[in-house]
Amino acid sequence: MTLAAIVGCLVTGMVMMLVFFGFLGAIASIGNSQPVMPVSAVLRIDMSTFQLGEQTKDVDILSAVSGNQTQVTGILDAIRAIEAAAADPAVKYIYMKPDMAYGGMAEMEELRQALLNFRLSGKAVISYIENPTNAGYYLASASDKIFMTPHQGGMNMLTGISSQMIFLKDILAKLGVNVQLIRHGKYKSAGEMFVRNEASPENLAQNEELIASIWDSWSSSIADSRNISVEDFDSCIDGLLLNTPRDYMDCGLVDELLTLDGLRTRLEEYAGSSGHDKASMITLQDYIKLKVTPKLRAENEVAVIYATGNIIDGSDQQQVAGDRFAEIISKVRKNEKVKAVVFRVNSPGGSVLASEKIRDEISLLAEEKPVIASFGDYAASGGYWISAGCDYIFTNSSTLTGSIGVFSMIPDFSKTLDEIAHVNITSVNSNRHSDIYSTLRPLTAKETAYMQEAVEDIYGQFVSVVAEGRSISPEYVDSIAQGRVWSGNDAVRLKLADKTGNIMDAVRYAVIAGGQDASSDLSEWDIVEYPAPLSTIEMLIQTIDGSSSASIFKNTPFADIETAFKGWTSAQSGKPYARMPYELTIR
Repeated sequence: MTLAAIVGCLVTGMVMMLVFFGFLGAIASIGNSQPVMPVSAVLRIDMSTFQLGEQTKDVDILSAVSGNQTQVTGILDAIRAIEAAAADPAVKYIYMKPDMAYGGMAEMEELRQALLNFRLSGKAVISYIENPTNAGYYLASASDKIFMTPHQGGMNMLTGISSQMIFLKDILAKLGVNVQLIRHGKYKSAGEMFVRNEASPENLAQNEELIASIWDSWSSSIADSRNISVEDFDSCIDGLLLNTPRDYMDCGLVDELLTLDGLRTRLEEYAGSSGHDKASMITLQDYIKLKVTPKLRAENEVAVIYATGNIIDGSDQQQVAGDRFAEIISKVRKNEKVKAVVFRVNSPGGSVLASEKIRDEISLLAEEKPVIASFGDYAASGGYWISAGCDYIFTNSSTLTGSIGVFSMIPDFSKTLDEIAHVNITSVNSNRHSDIYSTLRPLTAKETAYMQEAVEDIYGQFVSVVAEGRSISPEYVDSIAQGRVWSGNDAVRLKLADKTGNIMDAVRYAVIAGGQDASSDLSEWDIVEYPAPLSTIEMLIQTIDGSSSASIFKNTPFADIETAFKGWTSAQSGKPYARMPYELTIR
């Protein structure tokens, strides 16, 4: 009986393992079926079905099962697919539904430029709008024709862009919390939200100029595409004249109001087909699977290294972890097939130590291979630190760039414990300042000066890194630094970047720098991405072990603060950071 019980347990365990791995295999195969390319096709880009991101990601299966599926399509894959469609005789035109467009400002800018480039092939881009938003209409304005539903009831969110700054000094004071902020740079506003109840004049000024610069770029692009003046476009928005679909017609923002049935007829006309010869729709995601594939026999590779997220210490898989990225960059340097590198930076910064580790490896890489930087939504603070030494820098007009500054902060909870919680603390120290980082008492003047000295030293190091990397004087860097955030357009003007352009522009530049003739195509090269996106199985495992969790502040004004200081604990008190205080997402 004992032997039978043991054998039964073993058999049951083996069966359960087979069922479990079969389940994982079934999950992994979901969404990986190969689509079929129609003989005559229309490329459909429906922005409500995916989020535009840095790298294409598999669907999180557990989220899909719960109804919260988010498909992430990488901007490089999107651009390459649109370029392939321009040269594909089977693709007649692009039909775009821009409603619900969501993603970073720079990624929207890059997608829009790809649509404009597609039109140079002689093929049309057609958009149909039901719920206009800033990002959605910005994309739609790249179209040959913009149609809109005649039915009122959709939500109009084409109102210009806005950002909000939150200040917590008063509520923290009521809780007895005193945040001691040490920083260099009058514009270095990270941490300012904890020590002020309103924006400093410098912080307010830089935010006003930043928002104005981004909107100037977007509004001028829209106005130029619609053959109207920027003044007329802004007048329609400022005067709240865009309320009904007819208002959009009157302001020259759409070409025709069409019902869905009328839209179908118009789309058939653009396809040049009728009856049984109608062109079939193929989604952008399916077209990527068909056309954006590795060249297995390519002799030369251009590596695209994605530095996306907060710069942190360690080997975290989700962020720009210093140890992990140093290892990745070293691996690319030693790969003889890689002839050139694009360093794609989309980071608001973070740990100074991790930034230095990554910069060291980029410097070694640049000694052997051309390294071209491509800036996404952010290349700020630590994000700029790690990329300043690249051979050439491409930025988008709306990239948040610079923020060359350093800060450190230590909260003091002594008043909270004494007057609110009525808890008394007695410290026992081996030396005079052993409890400097305890957060249980305020800093002395000498301790504050000690920390300020460290911040000043790191700021000087930051300035030197930028001056050396950009071949400009430290004095000039300091004059445009001080923690100030600039738009991409300003960054080019100030010599913090070389040229405005998207990630594909950076890839082409890298290929030429790697020895490819400028007049030839990329047929002999393959684009290889580092780090590789997480697979379906890896995402499932992360979800199961709890490493992927939802934020309680999602869709609230506090979400940006949580993102900016995610991972910060009392153990990091006094640690120097090079990071922006906020992140911007546009809709």
